[in-house]
Amino acid sequence: MKNKFALLLLVVSLGLFQLSAQTEFGVKGGMNFTFFKVVENDFGANPETEIGYYGGIFVDFKIDKGFHFQPELLYIGLNDFRFINAPLYLKYDVDYNLHILVGPSINYFPDFFNAKIKIRADLSLAYDIIPAIDVHMKYTIGFEEISPNGLFLGLGYKF
Repeated sequence: MKNKFALLLLVVSLGLFQLSAQTEFGVKGGMNFTFFKVVENDFGANPETEIGYYGGIFVDFKIDKGFHFQPELLYIGLNDFRFINAPLYLKYDVDYNLHILVGPSINYFPDFFNAKIKIRADLSLAYDIIPAIDVHMKYTIGFEEISPNGLFLGLGYKF
């Protein structure tokens, strides 16, 4: 019985070590330019385009050679308007330092009375300046009238 438990513990430990060797954690942040399709709420002085900020965390899971799964959790602010953005990216290494990320983006808008969750599509490019720091740009496409399009520019840091 002790041998089976020791073997199970060894297998689990090796599995966690392997997972941690292929997993990177990090933080990211920057500025965003949001382009609203309609003027239905008070988004500020210029309802067509607003400049804001974002910041959050990400986890990069290596799947196979050149492919990763990278979920993120970002807090986005536009003047008095705030929401949570959770992209679920499939990441492809074009080159050692250049990456393409695509996937859906789940957004939670706590200030709205109905339809607080919106789905958007993201397309992103990231370039590793050094292995721990990247510069990234993403474009987000909103599918509904109140779900805006956005351009994000920022930096990421991997621990």
